[in-house]
Amino acid sequence: MINRVVLVKFAESTTAEQLQGVIERFKALKNHLSGIVEIHAGLNVAEKSKEYQVVLSVRFEDQAALEAYVANAEHQAVAAYIREVGRIDSIGVDFEI
Repeated sequence: MINRVVLVKFAESTTAEQLQGVIERFKALKNHLSGIVEIHAGLNVAEKSKEYQVVLSVRFEDQAALEAYVANAEHQAVAAYIREVGRIDSIGVDFEI
């Protein structure tokens, strides 16, 4: 399995409602993609790295499922929404489990 974790930093102008929209749209990807084992998203509650407001995590069955996710139109729409509501930066990592 492959686990992807992404931390997202947003502009100060991004509202709490928009952050919640990011979380909800990301979680909904499970309904549109096969190969997802688990998907989680939420607001960062840690003091360390608190400038990254949203944490996204998804576990895939295998590398092929991850590659399908990256190219998927629904995923691309969520990524576009994240940019639209003020994404400044993100850090993403993938690791095998």
